Amino acid sequence: MDSKMLLYLMGGVCALLAVLVVAFLIINKKLKTSEARQIRRLREGTQEKSFSIEVLYQKLYVIYLKTPFLKRYLLKIRRRLAIINVDDEYLTRKQASKILTNTILIIVPLALIIIAITHNNTLLMIMLLIFELFMVDTFIDGMVDKLDNKLLREQIDFFSEIRHAYHEFNMVEEAIYQVAQDDEKPEMSRQAEKIYEVLISNDPEGELEKYYDIAPNSYLKEFAGISYLTKEFGDRKIDNSSLYLKNLNNITQEMQLEILKRDKLDYTFQSLSVIAILPMLAIEPIKNWAVSQFSFTAGFYNGKNGMIVQILILIATFVCYILTRKLKDNGSTAMNTKNTENPWQEKIYKIPFIKKIVDLFIPKQGTKEYSNLKKNMKDAASKDKMEWIYVNRLTLCILVFIVSIFLIGQLHQITINNVFTDPTVTYNLIGDLQGKELKTAMELTESDNDYIRFFRGDTSITQEKMEETMKRGKVNKDYVNSTDSEISTAAERILDKLQTVNSEQMQWFEILIAMVFAIIAYNAPIWMLKFQAKMRQLEMEDEVMQFNTIILMLMKIERVNVEIILEWLERYANIFKEPISKCVNNYESGAWEALEQLKEDVTFQQFIRIVESLQAAVEKIPIADAFDELDTERDYYQAKRKESNERLISRKGRIGKLIGFAPMVILFVGFLIVPLVFIGLTSMTESFNSMTSTV
Repeated sequence: MDSKMLLYLMGGVCALLAVLVVAFLIINKKLKTSEARQIRRLREGTQEKSFSIEVLYQKLYVIYLKTPFLKRYLLKIRRRLAIINVDDEYLTRKQASKILTNTILIIVPLALIIIAITHNNTLLMIMLLIFELFMVDTFIDGMVDKLDNKLLREQIDFFSEIRHAYHEFNMVEEAIYQVAQDDEKPEMSRQAEKIYEVLISNDPEGELEKYYDIAPNSYLKEFAGISYLTKEFGDRKIDNSSLYLKNLNNITQEMQLEILKRDKLDYTFQSLSVIAILPMLAIEPIKNWAVSQFSFTAGFYNGKNGMIVQILILIATFVCYILTRKLKDNGSTAMNTKNTENPWQEKIYKIPFIKKIVDLFIPKQGTKEYSNLKKNMKDAASKDKMEWIYVNRLTLCILVFIVSIFLIGQLHQITINNVFTDPTVTYNLIGDLQGKELKTAMELTESDNDYIRFFRGDTSITQEKMEETMKRGKVNKDYVNSTDSEISTAAERILDKLQTVNSEQMQWFEILIAMVFAIIAYNAPIWMLKFQAKMRQLEMEDEVMQFNTIILMLMKIERVNVEIILEWLERYANIFKEPISKCVNNYESGAWEALEQLKEDVTFQQFIRIVESLQAAVEKIPIADAFDELDTERDYYQAKRKESNERLISRKGRIGKLIGFAPMVILFVGFLIVPLVFIGLTSMTESFNSMTSTV
């Protein structure tokens, strides 16, 4: 490690230490306020004397809530945790603070590493630091997903305890209340207490609908719904076994399959996000190594072409990172943490001037473009409004255009700077300039720079005029005593540099290129919707399998009819939610006709077979007979479900690896191998031509 790198690392450590000192002083100041003193008095005699990490997290929560940048992420985490920890404010604050603290402890060292590696390339460093902000969401989602998975595993133990409690009390609500007293699993206990409150309320059906809106996963919805139906209609004996307990077993099997699916997805994708990001951190080390070992590549890596390749690698990395993340999270049952009530898009759209502009781009209702966009939004299960999508599109379009113009200007400036600063020598195939050779090359560069500055902007200069100026020593005296051959060679070299400097200006086609990039950015949100829709199609078979489980639980409960089954399917549907909702709304007008329309609205054959069985149950046969194959072939459907999940994970894994490794391939092929081979061959060709002409 050289002295400069060591100096930057020491500076980073000192900066981090300064931040910690400032944070300590702020916390110390907060603790001296009257509100803090009052809290301490209330805690006297009850708090532990030793250091408590839980108290620290509570204090950090208050600090994060008052910090503008961190507040956004804290509230995002809180929205999701508040669902898992029903009405438990203390636990929600503790977990939210812990997750955000761990994220900061990961992000800050990573930022220092980026600064240390890219301190010589300001543009690359800024782009990497901006990209690091997008990574915060990944760290946060990963940590919250662990809590979500933990709750899912606790549910399996909870259902096992419910079985024993139900055998003892033979009453659903009493069994739930008894198991809910377990303090070792606070997250699951809170959910159980909430379900118990729903069952004993004066309006259990209405309270149940409210719980459906806040339940952290579909399996708790199923458990709450089955518990309510059993409490209302009573339990039945099927093959000398309790129907309620059989349904609990069905839900447990579903959860076990889901846990296995999530674990395999996590294992498959655990390194792909990192692999997609690594090329960004390797750009500068590869560049420094190539220039130090093969000096003839310095012109490429330090010039316009090298910077263009770097930008392309960054763009490819960003796109592949987003796609990999979408691909992994598509099948998750995690709740959406986005603020869907008043996001930044809504705040911008409410500005009258901007609203008028955005409305000009939104397609009118009834047009083909409007219906296609609505279809894409439904297929992708987007929670955004159409206005928000167009705010995103226009914002991206404007930002990409501005950034493109700025980057094009920077590329021109980089080329000009390289002309004035690069050592003026012939190609050296291997090695770097050092000592006297470097000094001589830089002196020649400075001499050339005098002439470039003198004639800069003059496009009519000829070689004869340049040679005459050099002979007379108007600019400097370096060529007054030189031979005609030396002056001619130097004049040709200076003219090439001068032409490069004069031509490095914004061109009309470069503005056109920036506009093309802006158009691509304008369409990017729509392409992302289509990508999400394609990924959701992979989940169709899995969702239909879940429908089969729901029907299997409902079909043997007395007083359950086709309409109730449709309402349950609508509640748990994701991909098929829209057509099922339409069917439920039209059901009163005619059951058979509504189901027939549902068949026309979907194309997935396995779901169509479910609809046909529902049609048979409307007029011809009982529900249990219409779906008798679900019960008799339960083992087959379970094996088929496992095999379906295996194929889904395998297919996602192949797509994920293709996307995740793309930036790495671009880095080594486009940024290392191709430049070395192409520039090396070009250099060798020029050297042989020079030797041939000399001979």
